[in-house]
Amino acid sequence: MSDGQPSAQAPSTGRTRVGRPLLSLALASMMDEVHAHSGAVYLRAANEPVLEMAVMAGLPRAFAAPWERVGLSAPIPVADAARERRLVWIGGEEEMARRYPRIAVVLPYPFALAALPVATDSTTYGAVYVTWPGSHPPELSARERTHLTAACERLAARLARALQDSVPLLPEHDLIAAPALSGAAGTLGTVESARMVARLPYGMCSLDLHGRIAFANPAAAELIGVPVSELLGTQLWASVPWLNDPVYEDRYRAALLSQQSTSFVALRPPGDWLSFRLYPSTNGLSVRISRARAVAEMNRARRPVPGDTPSRLVTISHVLNLTGALTEAVSVQDVVQLVADEIAPAVGSQALVVLVPRGDRLRVLGHRGYPDPHLVERFDGLALGERTPGTHVLTTGVPAFFEDRQQLERLYPAREATPDGFAAWAYLPLVASGRPVGTLVLAFDQPHGFPADERAVLTSLGGLVAQALERALLYDAKHHLAHGLQAALLPNTLPRLPGIEAAARYLPATQGMEIGGDFYDLVPARGQAAAVIGDVQGHNVTAAGLMGQIRTAVRAYTTVGQPPGEVMGSTNQLLIDLGSDLFASCLYLRLDPEHGRAVMARAGHPPPLLKRPDGRVRVLDLAGGPLLGIDASAVYQTTEVDLAPGSVLALYTDGLIESPGTDIEDAVADLGEVLGRWGHLPLDELADRLVESGTMPRGRIDDVAVLLLRAEG
Repeated sequence: MSDGQPSAQAPSTGRTRVGRPLLSLALASMMDEVHAHSGAVYLRAANEPVLEMAVMAGLPRAFAAPWERVGLSAPIPVADAARERRLVWIGGEEEMARRYPRIAVVLPYPFALAALPVATDSTTYGAVYVTWPGSHPPELSARERTHLTAACERLAARLARALQDSVPLLPEHDLIAAPALSGAAGTLGTVESARMVARLPYGMCSLDLHGRIAFANPAAAELIGVPVSELLGTQLWASVPWLNDPVYEDRYRAALLSQQSTSFVALRPPGDWLSFRLYPSTNGLSVRISRARAVAEMNRARRPVPGDTPSRLVTISHVLNLTGALTEAVSVQDVVQLVADEIAPAVGSQALVVLVPRGDRLRVLGHRGYPDPHLVERFDGLALGERTPGTHVLTTGVPAFFEDRQQLERLYPAREATPDGFAAWAYLPLVASGRPVGTLVLAFDQPHGFPADERAVLTSLGGLVAQALERALLYDAKHHLAHGLQAALLPNTLPRLPGIEAAARYLPATQGMEIGGDFYDLVPARGQAAAVIGDVQGHNVTAAGLMGQIRTAVRAYTTVGQPPGEVMGSTNQLLIDLGSDLFASCLYLRLDPEHGRAVMARAGHPPPLLKRPDGRVRVLDLAGGPLLGIDASAVYQTTEVDLAPGSVLALYTDGLIESPGTDIEDAVADLGEVLGRWGHLPLDELADRLVESGTMPRGRIDDVAVLLLRAEG
């Protein structure tokens, strides 16, 4: 990929020979030159626009597990570097949260990252990233940039020579510290140093880069309550039941990635609080364990609850749960409700507002938690040029955090005149697909500090909410379009005809666009009346458009006086002439209530039901022909049916009777029982009963149309 043009095919990464581990050595040299503490090399997969991780150094591969294989279009630094053939620099966690929220959600820790393409002038072979602890300056130095760029160019040249010489690349091992050695406690350096550590009054453990315990002194075993022999070679959060919480593993990951000491407190049942302090290096961690007396004193007044753990902003498992929930949100109000039910409580917020742009105005899409809704509605209709935190965040895409009212009013004095009863705010930009879709305002009832890690998590959550909101806005637009189109194609009301009472119902499918090809109509025809019901296959705009054409054609053929068989034949020919790939079922009736009869023609449609005045229900197994749109020579026979006063005809589409695992004949029989039981009701009530009888508990996979006709005396 050069200057936006496709590149030559990169070499396959899989089954090749080379005299030495080319990638591992290049990565190790690169990291050493710039004092990076972790990194990875990605190579282009053969015959597909994908980057595959070939080798990783400095950290366990589990840290980068979600990105072992990524598409070139993925919004992550290595993909951007390879696709755009440029260096990508992320100076810290806030910048990562703003530009790459997916990564920040999984790794919300202070670290810097540089990603570069591995490419020659004509071919992109892959990309490299390296990371530094959070203490790295916010800018990449000229020396670091020069070394990294030159190293990637050298690696690309070597890969080009290997490809030219048909020298394949063998899989290479990751560069990480050797696994922990199992053995007895007390093997830390010299015998005397082991004795010294054993005499310490607090616990000491040594963990390798995978978090496995390589050493533990007796005090650590006593405090944790697990023998040293059972600790060695295991991970604390895996071998100690009361440490089996993602928040503790998260601290280990934070220490290794940021190379900064971290700590946490944990409750050892029934009531002992322990403090864990983690001191990282590039080859593992040292852990100091002691009793957390201050926490124990603070909690002495209350009896500990089994499984009670320290509070925290959002754990890894919580974030993943929120992410999964956001993917299930369908409508805009679903998103607003989910933020209120899940995200706001998780971050300690008591109220929220979602603001979106509409033209040059700001609109309130939804809000929760405000005692007086009018306090929120005053923002609705504000010009985007107004100086408010909501408009500023929306237009700039930069989050804003106000720890107390004084901070907010100092920057936005107008807020002093409109207090809302809250004391701290987080204004999060909702940016999706590179454009702002709104602002999420989280309000807190007490002054609230926003440390860097919390700001990163909140900004990341804003990115997730933005993606869900963008999908929901699109869904709502399609939903309104679909219902508007469906309403335009179906009759608004049924005409009042002499001697005939009618009622109809239409229910869209609950899957897809909620639009389909089911239709019905009632048409006056020279002292008589015609009724039609049909179903065009499909649940999309094409099916709905064809349905509208069929309905119009039936009305036209009825108006010119064609008999039922000819109406069906003419409509069949119309579908064939239109050249559509879709077929349609149809049932057409010419009603003559004055003489108590009806003449019907059927094209592959489910049989109607007739309830006689004496209460008996009959399935009308009419003669007919094939589906409309299949055979130009098809002939549609007609059947005459008695329609005495008080008789009820029930016409319906297959969505009412078809469901997975249900026999059609049984479903028609069940529908007949409902008609027989409730056929005496007014038709509107009867229509509701019939629709309810066919509604599936998990939603409709097909749309449903019902048309009821009753002969009046």
